[in-house]
Amino acid sequence: MNFRTTRPAADEYGAYYDRYIQQIPAGHDPVQRLREQQAELHALFSGLSDEQARLRYAPGKWSIKETLVHVIDTERVFAYRALSIARGDQTPLPGFDQDAFTAHSGADARPLTGILREYDAQRAATLALLESLADEALTRRGTASGMPVSVRALSYMLPGHEAHHLQLWRERVWPLLG
Repeated sequence: MNFRTTRPAADEYGAYYDRYIQQIPAGHDPVQRLREQQAELHALFSGLSDEQARLRYAPGKWSIKETLVHVIDTERVFAYRALSIARGDQTPLPGFDQDAFTAHSGADARPLTGILREYDAQRAATLALLESLADEALTRRGTASGMPVSVRALSYMLPGHEAHHLQLWRERVWPLLG
């Protein structure tokens, strides 16, 4: 059995993150899923205008652009956590206020093409990091947002978080675009 494709045990992450971990099918490589999602996301957003990308499926909800920048920001945070813990740093890592990040992102004023370029750059960096890690590094554990987390769990949370948003976009946003 491949250690990388074995889902992390429940003691490798806080219960809150289970909804992301469970998005990755058993036996599936989370790094491969990140590669697949990149193509999936581009296919989903191709042909979308900047005006359409400012759509909110309900009052007070994030726009498509804001949600995409949130996905990028979260990937950055999770990747930093993976890097820090993989390198043996035991400093507890803070949480982050996703609402503050989004409110100050300026996403709706940016062109969608620029946001997608940023997404691709972050994804390339995340893939390079995860592909460089030995199995031993994946077993390392630390603390993030006050909860225990392993590098392997973070490698699952990365595509799991994006899968969560891909599902929301398909269910709640795309029907509004007709």
